[in-house]
Amino acid sequence: MTREVYINETNCITPLGFDVDSNIEAILRGDSGIQLHQDISLMPNPFYASVIADEKLNSAFEKISTDTKYSRLEKMMILALEPMIKNSGVELNSKTAFILSTTKGNVTALKENSEASFQNAHLDVLAQNIVNFFEFQTTPIVVSNACVSGILAISVAKRMIQSELYDNIFVVAGDEVSEFVLSGFNAFQAMSDLPCKPYSKNRTGVSLGEATAAVLVSAEARNAKIKVIGDSSINDANHISGPSRTGEGLFRSIQNAMKEAKINSNQIDYISAHGTATPFNDEMEAIALNRLDLQNVPVNSLKGFYGHTLGASGLLETVIAIESANQNTLFESKGFDEIGVSEKINVIEKNEDANIGIFLKTASGFGGCNTAVIFEKMK
Repeated sequence: MTREVYINETNCITPLGFDVDSNIEAILRGDSGIQLHQDISLMPNPFYASVIADEKLNSAFEKISTDTKYSRLEKMMILALEPMIKNSGVELNSKTAFILSTTKGNVTALKENSEASFQNAHLDVLAQNIVNFFEFQTTPIVVSNACVSGILAISVAKRMIQSELYDNIFVVAGDEVSEFVLSGFNAFQAMSDLPCKPYSKNRTGVSLGEATAAVLVSAEARNAKIKVIGDSSINDANHISGPSRTGEGLFRSIQNAMKEAKINSNQIDYISAHGTATPFNDEMEAIALNRLDLQNVPVNSLKGFYGHTLGASGLLETVIAIESANQNTLFESKGFDEIGVSEKINVIEKNEDANIGIFLKTASGFGGCNTAVIFEKMK
């Protein structure tokens, strides 16, 4: 019999708050972390993004460590993991793994022209620094696959637990807003000149953001918040930065995940989608959902609250979706006004009560990657 897999602990560090409760309270108030920034060290022109204040980050980190050697991203990741590891009571032994998920990691280290800075930019060094802080006994695992990285890490953890390699896996995902990231998306002409509007007729592109999120994936049902019941990841091999126009990769990912979960489309109560507010992503998602007869299922994008947090987005949005399910509340897709995709989808326009038993989380990213994971609320 295949092992069942659960998520027992969650946490997140975002501009809206440094724990899950404060993030949910901000979402219910309709607050957004996306603000206009004028920081010439990051970008010569003003830009909209969701950025964590350095003073708040450093103040929070000083409460758990006075060590000054950690990078900004490492502090964010440690802050996400620390209360979760403490609260879980899980022993960090040979049956407890650690997965780090990111797209850019400590890329800001490359601004310093030295051998040490070059080494610090390697993702394995970032992962080992986190392992050393908490004294994990296992070799860290790095998942870096564009913007599906955060949700893909849950898939990887699920399969490792099902293979009985581990009993518990701590997963952390994170990325930060940097000059490198901003210049890259600006070069694609993908950045919005206003806070992003996923699925809207007047959307003009992405707003970027930064965050870290963490979960404990476990074979232990006790204290479980949610069960992971199906997953799949498919690459559509369409283009270096553009998705398949027919949504083929996302279509097959969701289809495979539903098959593993042994459910059909009318059993899904809510979809936490990728929703970057770019013309091609939102259109592709709408097409894929219609091909699977999911066009009537309530769907939102959380990018209007957090911006696109890159490798963190899939895991951060899963953490929020778990709370959505457990509180039986559908959160608004902030920024949405008038439907701007060719196929009908049921975008959530305001917070509302709903009975959420099963939900789907999707993500897509550069290089044609697409991931879908299905979760079931514990009864």
